Amino acid sequence: MREYLNKKVKVIVDRPLCSKHPEHEIYYLLNYGYIPNTISEDGEEVDAYIIGEFQPLKEFEGVVIAIIHRKNDIEDKLVVSKHPHKYSKEQIQAIVEFQERFFDSEIIMS
Repeated sequence: MREYLNKKVKVIVDRPLCSKHPEHEIYYLLNYGYIPNTISEDGEEVDAYIIGEFQPLKEFEGVVIAIIHRKNDIEDKLVVSKHPHKYSKEQIQAIVEFQERFFDSEIIMS
């Protein structure tokens, strides 16, 4: 996943801001989606959180500013933003806490 750091990517949003998770009682506090034409460790496209955008989106282009490495799961997540130097690890951790609190994860940045 490190090859994605600092790369510009397009994200297709399948869970827009304020939407409900299809299986769990979790609401997305940010836009979340996948990078088309990629394969993650779970056999699906690579998933990405979009931070710094405050309206529900359908797609987004930005820079991968971090990787969320889940130590107790088979797939990692990317963090994408239009502001590559605006967020610290601590800020990213707080922003994705609504979902990542269920996992033992670490944030990797360049």
